[in-house]
Amino acid sequence: MHRRNFIAHARWRTTAKCTLAIALVPAHALTVALALSVASAGALAQTAAKPEGLTLSQAFEAAWARQPELAALAARRDSARAQQQAAQSWTPEPVAVELTGKTDRLNRNLGTREYEAGVAIPLWLPGERGRSQALAQAEGRAVESRTTAAQLRVAAAVREAWWNWQRARADAATAQGQLDNAQRIAADVAKRLKAGDLAQADQHQADGAVAAAQATVAQAQAAVIVTEQSLRTLVASPSLALTAGPGDLIAEPEPSTAGTDIDTHGELLALKDRAAVAEGVAALAATQSRANPELTIATTRDRGASGEAWQQTFTVGVRIPFGPGPRHDARTAAARAETVELQVQLNLERSRLAGERDSAKARTESARLQLAAAERRAQLARESRGFFDKSFRLGETDLPTRLRIEAEAAEAERQTARARIELAAAISAWRQALGLLPQ
Repeated sequence: MHRRNFIAHARWRTTAKCTLAIALVPAHALTVALALSVASAGALAQTAAKPEGLTLSQAFEAAWARQPELAALAARRDSARAQQQAAQSWTPEPVAVELTGKTDRLNRNLGTREYEAGVAIPLWLPGERGRSQALAQAEGRAVESRTTAAQLRVAAAVREAWWNWQRARADAATAQGQLDNAQRIAADVAKRLKAGDLAQADQHQADGAVAAAQATVAQAQAAVIVTEQSLRTLVASPSLALTAGPGDLIAEPEPSTAGTDIDTHGELLALKDRAAVAEGVAALAATQSRANPELTIATTRDRGASGEAWQQTFTVGVRIPFGPGPRHDARTAAARAETVELQVQLNLERSRLAGERDSAKARTESARLQLAAAERRAQLARESRGFFDKSFRLGETDLPTRLRIEAEAAEAERQTARARIELAAAISAWRQALGLLPQ
C-alpha cells in the first residue's frame, strides 16, 4: 500500500512539473531544450569563455579583406592608369616600321636591287584624343566608386549579422538572469517546505518555473550559436574573438545629417561614374566613325643593274579609310542604350536611397522612445519585484503571484535589453542608408 502511494505521488509530481513547463514556455523551446546534448553544452561553455576583442568596425575590416573586389582592386587601378597613359600618347596605336627588299637574284641576276625602310604613324581622328582622355578618367573614377559601393554592400551584410548576434546575446543574458531568479525562488520554497510553511504543490510550481527557464536558456543559447556562426562566416575566422554581451554594447555614433547629401552616397556615385563611362563610350564611338588614318614616311635605295650607281628616294603618304558602316552604327547605338539605362537606374536608386534614409531616421527616433518606455517599465518592475519578494518571504503573498511578478520583471528586462539593441541597430541602419561605413 505504501509503495502504491509513493508511486502515485511520484507520478503526480512528474505530471505537475511537465504541465507547468508546457504552460509556461512555447513548445519549440522545449524541443530545443531536449535537442541540446551534453556535447552542445560543452561547446556553449567554450563559446562563453572566448576572449573579447572584436568590434563592428573590425568585423567589417575582416570581412572586406576577403572580398574579390579588394583582391582585384590593384589590377583595376593599374589598368585605369595604363589606359590614361595610352590616351595621352601622341598616336592612337603604336608606330609601325616597314622594311622591304627587292632583287632579281633568283632569275636573271643582273644585279637589280631595291631596299625600302619606312614608318607608319597612326593618326588621331578629330576629337578622338580628347574624348579618349575623358573616358580614361571616367573609368579611373569608376574603379574607386565601384570599390566604395562594394564596401557598402559588405557593410550591410556585416551589420545585419552583427546586430542579430547582439540580439541573441541579449536574449541569452536575460534568460540566464530569469533562470537564476527562478532557481533562487525554488531554493527558498524548498526551505520553507521543510519548515512546513508551504505545501508540496508550491514546490512543484517553483520547479516548473525553473524547468521553463532552463528551456528558455537552452533556446537562447542555441540562437547565440547560430547567429555567431553566421558572423564568423562573414569574417572567415573560426577562432576570431568576439565581444561580450549587451552590457558592454558599443553602438555606432549617431550620424549628423547637416553635411550629408544623398548624391554623395557610395552606391549613387558608383552609378554616376558608370553612367559617365557609358557617356564617354558613346561620345568616343561617335567620334570613331572610321578607322584611324596613317601617315607613312619611307626612304628607298635602289639600282637597276650591277655597276650602276645607287639612287635614293623619299616617300610621304597618307592612308585614309572609308566612312562609317553598319558596325559603327551598332556600336554607337549600344553605347547610347547603355547610357540611357544607367541614367534611369540612377534616378530610381536616388529615390530608393532617399526613402531608406527617411525611414531609418524615423526608425531611430521610434527606437529611442521605445527604449525610454522600456527602461521606465523595467525600473517599475524591479521595484515591484522587490516589494513582492519581501512580502512573499513574510508570507503575505502566495507563490503564483510571486512567480507572475518575477515573469513580468524578466520580460521587462528582456524588452529593455532588446530595445537598447534595437536603438543601436537603428542608428547603424541609418548610417548605412547615408552611405557611412561601420565605426
